[in-house]
Amino acid sequence: MNKAYLLTGGNTGDRKSYLESAIRELESNCGVVSKKSPIYETAAWGNTNQQAFLNQAILIETSLSAEALMHSILAIEKKLGRTRDIKYGPRTIDIDILLFNKDRFDSALIKIPHPELTNRRFALAPLADIAPRFKHPERNKTVSQLLKECNDPLPVKKID
Repeated sequence: MNKAYLLTGGNTGDRKSYLESAIRELESNCGVVSKKSPIYETAAWGNTNQQAFLNQAILIETSLSAEALMHSILAIEKKLGRTRDIKYGPRTIDIDILLFNKDRFDSALIKIPHPELTNRRFALAPLADIAPRFKHPERNKTVSQLLKECNDPLPVKKID
């Protein structure tokens, strides 16, 4: 069974409801969600002139390959109203694969570990709640260490 650490997030509509819907869809289509972080409210990253996001990290145990999981995630995002009009723009839901086992992938479809993970406090903080001792396969540091070293100044606030 593969273990994939995902980050869910969104900043339009009923943000919490979209996170819950994403988990239901992932469990229906991809595998078993075995861990969930608390929900965090986080400032928008990249395109900062928009509403704050809610983010949650999850661990899903899946028989899918990384590429098959990514295809399922894209279908779930579309089902939940995700559009890709503006880079880093507002969205109902975003689901990123942060880590997949201890594997590395670099294709047109996916890059794992997520290439921006170590630069994004909004991803590292919830991930540290569910996988503090998981070692990043390229940096050879734990998620907790990466969070302590992260220079991202944007606020990340646990709300749940």
